[in-house]
Amino acid sequence: MNNYELMVIFTPVLSDDEFKAEQKKYAKLVTDAGGSVVAENAWGLKSMAYPIQKKTTGLYWVLEFTATADFNEKLQVQILRDESILRHLLTKLDKYAVEYNARKRSGVKTGTEKLAEV
Repeated sequence: MNNYELMVIFTPVLSDDEFKAEQKKYAKLVTDAGGSVVAENAWGLKSMAYPIQKKTTGLYWVLEFTATADFNEKLQVQILRDESILRHLLTKLDKYAVEYNARKRSGVKTGTEKLAEV
């Protein structure tokens, strides 16, 4: 089992219920393939650096999961078929990234926080 992080930008025209349904759909896809969801983080509506399909905002969602290597192809096919997804990025995490994400979730200082300006 490998560790992965999937970041997806959904179209901003989705309602809250549709956005949550899309999240559940991909989390279920991971668990049905024998993987496990480590963490989910819905960032919500954010402004993008440049327009994609004439949209300047998008609904961001990050999913950290474990799965087998052959699952990536199945996931890629599902993502490319989904018209509500503007962009996606699937990254394989090494042991240092997994450790960093775990520390960040638990609230331990990671050393990358900005200093509070006085």
